[in-house]
Amino acid sequence: MTGSFAMIDYIILIGYLLFILYIGMAVAKKGMKGKEFFKGDGKIPWWVTSVSLFATMLSPISFLSLAGNSYSDSWQLWVAQLGLFISVPVAIIFFLPVYRNLNLDTAYEYLERRFDKKMRLLASILFIIYQIGRMSIIMYLPSIALSAVTGINAVFIILFMGVIATIYSSVGGIKSVLWTDFIQGVVLIGGGIFALIVLIFSIEGGVPEVFNTGIEHNKFFSEEVFFDPNLVNDSLFIIFLGAGLSTAFSYISSQDMVQRYLTTTDLKQMNKMTIGNGVLSLGTATLFFFIGTALYVFYTQQMGSDIPSGNSDLIFANFIVSELPAGISGLLIAGLFAAGQSTLSTGLNSVATSWTLDIQKIIKPDLTDESSTRIAKFVSTLVGIFSIIFAIVLAYSEVSSAYEWFNGLMGLVLGIVGGTFTLGVMTRKANSKGAMIGFMMTSIIAIYVSYFTDISLWAYSIINLVNSLVFGYVFSLLFSSRSKAEDQSRELTFYDQKSSYADDNYDAQ
Repeated sequence: MTGSFAMIDYIILIGYLLFILYIGMAVAKKGMKGKEFFKGDGKIPWWVTSVSLFATMLSPISFLSLAGNSYSDSWQLWVAQLGLFISVPVAIIFFLPVYRNLNLDTAYEYLERRFDKKMRLLASILFIIYQIGRMSIIMYLPSIALSAVTGINAVFIILFMGVIATIYSSVGGIKSVLWTDFIQGVVLIGGGIFALIVLIFSIEGGVPEVFNTGIEHNKFFSEEVFFDPNLVNDSLFIIFLGAGLSTAFSYISSQDMVQRYLTTTDLKQMNKMTIGNGVLSLGTATLFFFIGTALYVFYTQQMGSDIPSGNSDLIFANFIVSELPAGISGLLIAGLFAAGQSTLSTGLNSVATSWTLDIQKIIKPDLTDESSTRIAKFVSTLVGIFSIIFAIVLAYSEVSSAYEWFNGLMGLVLGIVGGTFTLGVMTRKANSKGAMIGFMMTSIIAIYVSYFTDISLWAYSIINLVNSLVFGYVFSLLFSSRSKAEDQSRELTFYDQKSSYADDNYDAQ
């Protein structure tokens, strides 16, 4: 065992980062431009995109906090992962068929077709601001944790992650991002499995002892409330429902997620991507929750009642560095970098795509493929540099609370964007005026609920969805005639797709 990051670990970590850079540059197709840069060349296998979806959603913060949560508390938040049983069917049944038939270039193009340009611009601007803040935080917070356990300066960690992800994202477009995400996802899962195997062999009694001690010390489910009739209070049911809706919003309205679906027009492949991502997400979350419980049992056996305390998010990274052999530590810490880089590269590419196609192309409709690609590469590079600088400023100032507040606020607003997508897809009578007023009203209520009440955060997505649908629908009825609303929704709702499928099947017979 080794008590610190050894030279071989540094060599392996740097080698891994350079390898990812090489892959990102190698798969980039020469002369790639226009839609090929944003949506790929149609030759990317669905299983690569599925792993990319998974890698996009799992940041290094999640990597550390899942294990840390079950180590210090219980498996209560694991129930949030079961929300995939809501989000996956919702996306497959109601939304993906609509997106497939419309052959969209971005997620927010749907809002323009369904409502108007103002709604498209509003949603894309909010997404871009959110992503820039999110990328900075995703570089900053893990860099502090990795610096604490490896001894590497936090600024160097930020630079390593940020510069490499920026280079291959701006050069290779979505194809480079997807293939590097695939590798990063494999490294992440493989590292977690290896760490668990080492843990199990280090625990006297193995897997049975993890369950025995976990049950004895209430590390699984013991005192949690299963269902509370007051849905704004914490319970396992509200965690399940709220997380399911939040994940569904990501699937259906977040450009970084929808962009992966748009790499193909094959509905079966879209469905496979979604199901594959669901299986990977639930399986990996279960893996890391079990690692956290195994860490608790390991340290209980090693140290008795004096087990490590403090920041539980550091416990897994600390185990990797202090308990695993030199070289293996480097590989597993590379898994943390993998989670960070996949989230970063996805963010950069999706921001560049949204800026170019949702904003720039509306301002200048006759934008050529060469110009749009050039703008996207410039924006990706510029946003990467800005995010890196922002993260370094955070690292030096150690001011995180304001940015966590900002991130939470933007997450709320993006949840309302998801509600607006739901309004458009699931109602025929919704129109642009109703959708815009509903968006504003729901945003005001969401801010009040978040910052001036003690309502469970898991209820936010439910409140946002209900308010978006109710306000959007009611104001649509008030401000538009029936015929105009129905013209505006033609071929853009779930019901229209459903009827077109019936017509196609009838004609086939």
